[in-house]
Amino acid sequence: MADSDNSRTLSMVTRRDSHSLAAASLPTNPEVAARQNPRFSRCADDPAVEAWHQWRHAWDRLSESTVHQQQLETSLFSGDLSASEQHDGSRAYNEALEVEDQAALAEELAAQALWQTSAVSITGIIAQVDAILHRGQPSPTCMDEPWPQIRAAMADLIAIDAAVDPPRRLRSCEPQATLQNS
Repeated sequence: MADSDNSRTLSMVTRRDSHSLAAASLPTNPEVAARQNPRFSRCADDPAVEAWHQWRHAWDRLSESTVHQQQLETSLFSGDLSASEQHDGSRAYNEALEVEDQAALAEELAAQALWQTSAVSITGIIAQVDAILHRGQPSPTCMDEPWPQIRAAMADLIAIDAAVDPPRRLRSCEPQATLQNS
């Protein structure tokens, strides 16, 4: 691989904590974030950030429903249940499967809406890449291509976004005015 263009190595922080970096850049509660960090109040106008918030809510609901379904499945098939408990557990498990299916559909629709939304700021792009990483990579430390490269690009975007001086950053979060002919 000596002739490869890809000589970039990822720090342990980038490999291990790309989701943490994105989460820090994309607060889940815009009102609280705006009070804590005024730069987020202006970026809240980015439609991609709003779409990301909708997707993130659906993602969290799907994650919670999957964990609940798996817990029920484990207890149901442990073999330690009476016939009555088995019946009740089976019904609860089937209900959990239905909830998980509904959550998966809601997450898919929210993701599609996010992909169709144009970002107008670096924060909006970070939001979209965050969703790609959450949905696509097998694990946050997966070293198979293209995940390390995407995590590196995400870390670069976050660093650039954080390094932009506040006045310029606030202007970059505003929707761009269209040029009119004079």
